[in-house]
Amino acid sequence: MSYSTAAHVGPVTLDDVRGAQKMLSGVARVTAMEGSRHLSQLVGSPVHLKCENLQRTGSFKLRGAYVRIAGLLPEQRAAGVVAASAGNHAQGVALASSLLGVRSTVFMPKGAPLPKISATRDYGAEVRLHGQVVDETLAAAQEYAERTGAVFIHPFDHPDVIAGQGTVGLEILEQCPEVRTVVVGIGGGGLVAGIAVAVKALRPDVRIVGVQAEGAAAYPPSLAAGRPVAVDHPVTMADGIKVGRPGDVPFGIVGELVDEVRTVSEDELSTALLLCLERAKLVVEPAGASPVAALLSDPGSFEGPVVAVLSGGNVDPVLMQGVLRHGMAAQGRYLAVRLRLTDRPGALATLLGVLSVVDANVLDVSHVRTDPRLGLTEAEVELHLETKGPEHCAEVGRALREAGYPVIG
Repeated sequence: MSYSTAAHVGPVTLDDVRGAQKMLSGVARVTAMEGSRHLSQLVGSPVHLKCENLQRTGSFKLRGAYVRIAGLLPEQRAAGVVAASAGNHAQGVALASSLLGVRSTVFMPKGAPLPKISATRDYGAEVRLHGQVVDETLAAAQEYAERTGAVFIHPFDHPDVIAGQGTVGLEILEQCPEVRTVVVGIGGGGLVAGIAVAVKALRPDVRIVGVQAEGAAAYPPSLAAGRPVAVDHPVTMADGIKVGRPGDVPFGIVGELVDEVRTVSEDELSTALLLCLERAKLVVEPAGASPVAALLSDPGSFEGPVVAVLSGGNVDPVLMQGVLRHGMAAQGRYLAVRLRLTDRPGALATLLGVLSVVDANVLDVSHVRTDPRLGLTEAEVELHLETKGPEHCAEVGRALREAGYPVIG
């Protein structure tokens, strides 16, 4: 297969990405490319997972951070670097700085997960907790940079960072030269911009599809307006792509080289994360699972072979627990029902016997006898059940009705 040697003309070129690849040799891992039989069956052609969740520090962020810091002048390195992040960028900057012998200070929100704070410190950064949201943290980091002379390392809005992230695209072409579609999650746009520069320069026929969470989708309105547009109060469980405004540098590249930007729902994100865990045996954070969510939402619209980039795996255990419950509920594997029964000894045991016959696992029971809406001999029971999917949920409902239990919710 012959590749074009044309390079993108703009703030980041193919030569920049190739230079970044040389710089990252021995620093960043060439992460695995794993096939997914389940997704391949859904899409109707091969689907491969690019496992940046297995990268050092647990995400692709090390690539861009290292290239950016390595490119600083000696006097800039001496002044140190500063960054603001809720997790992945923080860890990438911390490790890159340590490897390069540069002092780093990282501002993180006060509510950042403790494992991410601890990991950032362990990689060598001084961590300062400031603000409740990333915007407040970002402002504190920029003020620190102005006051001390430390170099602010932006998570996505710099050509060196984009060039570093673009090395993922070079690896994709090396590992899957027959690729036809690359699917990438989008926050500020650094990763998808870098991948697009590398891939489109060498294989302009490859389709690049970006994916955003519905509640934090700044790119669709920005692309329609022809300029970066901020989304007020972005809301999504996918904190890795929870960015209210596209970066100026990546926005221009995305507008020129990315073929499509799609959005996915919270249900689709949690279902995708659950699939990665159950089928691929990969721990992936919600942002990293966004390309899989897009594949699940409309599998027939992707031309294969497809490469889905799993951008990170740094998920807080508490969030993981909630997301897994959400994902199971979205797949019809949890069922909550309220019903009334006669308040007499053995009534609850009889009800549980009905559920046992249809193999529904009872997770929680709430038994109410004192509600004024209830009759003198009535009790209300709320049940949380683990089921095997939508068909099993329907079977449980039929069994309860046939046994004479009036389901009220």
